[in-house]
Formats: sequence, structure tokens, C-alpha cells
Amino acid sequence: MKFNRLFTSALILGAISAHAQLLTPKEKFTRADSLRGSTTSPLRTCYDINYYHLDVKVDIDQKFISGSNLFKFTATRNFTKLQFDLFANLKVDKIVYKGKALPYKREFNAVFITFPKTILKGAKDAFTVYYSGKPTVAKNAPWDGGFVFAKDSVGKPWVATACEGMGASVWWPNKDQVADEVDSMLISINVPKGLKDVSNGRLRKTTELPDGYIRFDWFVANPINNYDVAANIGDYQHISDSYDGEKGKLTLDYWVLPEHIAKATKQFGDNVKPMLKAFEHWFGPYPFYEDGYKLVETPHLGMEHQSAVAYGNKYLNGYLGRDLSGTGWGMKWDFIVVHESGHEWFGNNITDKDPADMWIHEGFTNYSESLFTEMYYGKQAGQEYVHGTRRAIANDEPIIGIYGVNKEGSGDMYYKSGNMLNAIRTIINDDEKWRGILRGLNKVFYHQTVTTEQVVNYINKEAGMNLTSIFDQYLRYKNIPTLEFRFEKDRALCRWIADVNGFTMPVKVRAKGGEYKFISPSTTFKPIDLQGITKDNLEVDTFNYYIGVLID
Repeated sequence: MKFNRLFTSALILGAISAHAQLLTPKEKFTRADSLRGSTTSPLRTCYDINYYHLDVKVDIDQKFISGSNLFKFTATRNFTKLQFDLFANLKVDKIVYKGKALPYKREFNAVFITFPKTILKGAKDAFTVYYSGKPTVAKNAPWDGGFVFAKDSVGKPWVATACEGMGASVWWPNKDQVADEVDSMLISINVPKGLKDVSNGRLRKTTELPDGYIRFDWFVANPINNYDVAANIGDYQHISDSYDGEKGKLTLDYWVLPEHIAKATKQFGDNVKPMLKAFEHWFGPYPFYEDGYKLVETPHLGMEHQSAVAYGNKYLNGYLGRDLSGTGWGMKWDFIVVHESGHEWFGNNITDKDPADMWIHEGFTNYSESLFTEMYYGKQAGQEYVHGTRRAIANDEPIIGIYGVNKEGSGDMYYKSGNMLNAIRTIINDDEKWRGILRGLNKVFYHQTVTTEQVVNYINKEAGMNLTSIFDQYLRYKNIPTLEFRFEKDRALCRWIADVNGFTMPVKVRAKGGEYKFISPSTTFKPIDLQGITKDNLEVDTFNYYIGVLID
């Protein structure tokens, strides 16, 4: 990151890492990485997960968990063996299939089970994994993954999970890949009496157990990615509200510590409904009306847990009271409420098939901050905000990571991708069409996992333009394109310098004080069709385009 680095870069890197725990350099990959990250392994693709029932008891004093997870699945081909995932520090007590124990083997964090007979393609079947142990304790969540065991201000237990990047198998057994989302899920969390668990979806019932624990059963009616599944345990108090949205009445539930009820009522009241109004305008209906919308106060900063967004921004506007864009606009709203809720559309509704394409989550959600700002303070303000975030761009490595090994690319997936999307909007030059594209993405890919190619092809089709080389340059190479000008006698010529063969991007230029006009340079020098342009009065729209400019 190349800007005023000592304080500001650390702050913004923290903001980036708060939403993804994968952002660590790695050059060599092992079999463990392939077992974790593969989307093509026949032992994973052989079954489509339909339903989980996760039932976990949390012994807070011992930092120990025990329980089970029921896997219901559909066979996609004939098979006798499959893989699921559970971190090696957690013990598999037994795996039960049709009332009998199944044999299994473990390799790193993968578990392989063998069935007594062939599971036929199209068959629906099930098995249950029983497990126990001391889960990984996050050292500094959400920057790293696992359980958070904390205390509230009066010394009561306050526990949460956060596992994006590291993977949900850090605390429960599952098919730990984002490519296959479970269709629905029952989450049963058993906690000591006097505490509450808040998880995803809707609370179906609570049951007092004879061992002094209470079981909270939460049902998720919509597809959910594994890392979004969350347990939040504390002395929570409930604030209830609702929002009249595009699909009717949406329940709003806020679960906060008792001493923060007044702060939460005001802060969430000021931010949540405006956020929903803005994002339903830009992206379409909130994708999980059946499961409701929740904010849950957590001992860590925040995470986009579907229908149960983790919130730890201390009831401050900005990012812990600071503006990541440096423009002032970021102090008008609560960063965690806006950003993490933006993931309900990009990340939770539309999910990448492989973490290498995580820009789909983070780029669009970073850009959602600009669109929220625009909704309430005008287009110029929104563009100033996204422009301001450029100070966090490193241009250190490609945004798209390495496929098949659970490895995302550069942290530039946030701010560089957001600036790229603003440039795409500028090129399309039709704000209603652009809004239609954003809403269309959430409709066409509703509750689906996608690839970069699918997203780009959809935008190309709806825009009526071939924008592929632009996406490729910003996502697949670390360098930004540079527009080079050459002046020869009475004419100006220009070209793009880029890594992508045949790169082209319409760009706005003008003579100083005049009107901007689109030109469409290629990678060879061509004359500019713009009257009165000179070396001294040339202006390029570097406000809306994140590009380099060279003038010879």
C-alpha cells in the first residue's frame, strides 16, 4: 500500500482483514490446501448437500464443544466414498449411517468415509457425524478464525464464532467449500442457563435441558454458505422492529448487551432502514425475507453472517469512528452496518464458487458503500467516497487468486474492485441501465454460486458492450492500465499500455474547461478526435477512472 503508511495503512488493512481471514501471502501449496480448496475432487462433487442439523453444546468454562451434525445429501453420481471436513484438533467420535458406525480415515483437516454399498446417482441419503474437542480459539477475531471467548462489562460470558477464510470446519463438520451451499439448516446451540444463543435464521424453540443447559433451535430456510453459520452466546437483550420492503414486511431483530440497549436503539434506528432502502433500490429485494434480518452485538468487529450480521463497531459512525475514505462521507454512517449488510446481496445471495473469485463478494460490497452514500448525499458524494478509498490500493498482486487451493488474491479486491466498478458504470454512461444490471445480477443469480466469467458475461450482455478486457486487466494483473499521449505537430495520438492483449477501454477526455468526450483508444497509437486538444490543456477523467496517464 503506497500512501501515508504508518497509521492509515494499518487502519485500512485492519478494515480489509475484518471481512476475510485469507489475506496472507503464500507461494507454495500443499495437499492439505488442495483437500481444503478443491472444487473438482470426485470425493466432493459426488454429493450435493441438502440439509444440515448442527447440534452443539458449548462448555464455556472448559472452552470445549461436543455434538453432532446430520448431513442430508443427494448423490450426483454413483459412489462409495466421500469427503467432509473437520479440523484435525477436533475428534471424530463416530460416524453413523443407517444405525451403524461407518469406517473413516483422516488426512489433515479432511475426513473420508466409506459406505457399505454403492450410493446410486440421484439417491437421497444421510449420515451423522459426532465430534468433540477444544476448538481453535481466535487470537484476534475476525482477523483470524475460530471461537472468541470473552466477557462482557459485568463479567458474564460472551462468546462468538468467526471463520471466513479459515473455514467453518474449524468448529463443526461440514462439506467445507463455498461452491456447495446447503439448501436449509437447523442450528441447535446448547448454552449454560442464564445465557442466550443467537444464530442465523429464525428461533423455532428453546428447550431447558436436565444438565443445566438450554438449547436454542434456529432454522435457516434459505441456502447458506458454511462460514456464515454462527453461534453468538451472551446475556443478550432483544430489540424488535420491522421494515416495509419490496417483498413486504421484513422483521428486524437486534440482539445486544443490556447496557447498550439505548445506544443500539438509536444507532441501528439511524442506519438499518436507510441501508435497506438504499440497497433494495440498487440491488433488489433483501434476499432472505424468510429468515429475517438481525444484527448481533459481538466481541469482535463484525462479519457478514447471513441473516445474523455480527456487529462490533461500538455504536459509532465510520469504521470505529474513522473514515476509511478520508473524504468525510464515511463518517455519515456506520461502516459495519452498511458494509456487512451489503454482503447479504454480494457474498450471501451471490456467492463465489471458489475463494479465488472473492472480489465478487468484496468488490461489489465495497462499491455498495459508495452507492449508499450516493443515495443520501448525491452522486458526487458517492463518487468522492469511492475515489477516496484509492489510498488503500497496493497494486501488489492480482485480485483473482489461485483456484482450487482456497486462496484468494490481493486485498485490492476491496478498493481497487470498487473503483473498477465505478469506472464500468462511467463507461456504460446510463445510470438506470447500471442499476438494472446490479438488480439483475441479484435476480438472475439469486441464491447461487458463481464464477467471475458468469458475472462478467452477464454485465457484458446487459450493457451491450464487451468489457471483458477491462475486467481482466484489473482483476488478473496487478498493474493498472496507463493512457499514453503523444503530440505530433498539430495532432494528438494516444494508446493504452496494458497487460491484456487487445486491451481497450472507452475513456473520457477533454480540453481544460470543456465538456468531456469519450474516446476509445487501443494498444496502438491513434489520433484523438477532439478539437483544440493540446499538451497543456489535456484533461483525463482520472476522478472516475483509476488509471495512469503519460503525456510525451
